[in-house]
Amino acid sequence: MDLSVVILNYQTFELTKNTINSILDYNYPFSLEIFVVDNASNDDSLARLKDYFKDKVKFIASKENNGFAAGNNQALRHASGKYQLLLNSDTIVWENTLENIYNYMEKNSDVGACGCRVILENGELDKACKRSFPNVKNSFFRLFHIPTNSKEDNYNLNNLPDDEIYEIDCLTGAFMFMRKEALDEVGLLDETFFMYGEDIDLCYRIKKSGWKIIYYGKSKITHLKGASSKKQKSKLIYEFYRAMYIYYNKHLAKESSFIVNWIVYLGIALLCILKLFLNLFKKKS
Repeated sequence: MDLSVVILNYQTFELTKNTINSILDYNYPFSLEIFVVDNASNDDSLARLKDYFKDKVKFIASKENNGFAAGNNQALRHASGKYQLLLNSDTIVWENTLENIYNYMEKNSDVGACGCRVILENGELDKACKRSFPNVKNSFFRLFHIPTNSKEDNYNLNNLPDDEIYEIDCLTGAFMFMRKEALDEVGLLDETFFMYGEDIDLCYRIKKSGWKIIYYGKSKITHLKGASSKKQKSKLIYEFYRAMYIYYNKHLAKESSFIVNWIVYLGIALLCILKLFLNLFKKKS
């Protein structure tokens, strides 16, 4: 198998169906398999997807929802593709995107993972598709919306063009086209992360092992992300800041002093509490 596509479903029949169809709408010069992992949905989305796609898709049903990383890992353990793509269930793949990135990976054997330009429903760039690794300094600028002219502190790489091809640090888990050889070397997604942060952690490990991570801005997907102004579940807010703690503690804490670590951990906790409080006053979607 040339390419294994892994999609995680959680009560999103229509979105997941549209994502899969956006792949199946085209013919490819390589072999392809699609896995759908249902993360313990408590609706009928899994049954409806099975009935709709029948033998075109391989299904895995989780007995419990242990998060994004754990769900995707179930399929990655069975995937046989030379390349393995993590793809969100709320995305639409554009024509030639998979083919273009597949060909790029074939010609560049030193690339461990590749992403594409991710466009939001309103036409704007999903900034998570090309990032620097987070550190204390660039995270401070980003969290407090402080502008910076320093390229080193530009977490979202706003200084780089959106429609070109170049090496970066980090992709988004919504679209991660990975070489199985690299994945076998560094291991699967870290299941300590429930949701958020597992893509950054995996990119960090891939790059630390000597593989390149490429942003391929000439090809696109659409990401139907929810609007940030809508009321969020407290669980998701908590997991967002918990992911910050896990990543920092795993990769950065050993390089910093006790005082710096204490300030970082306290800052994460206070920001989490503040965001939970402000979320109480937002309108439901």
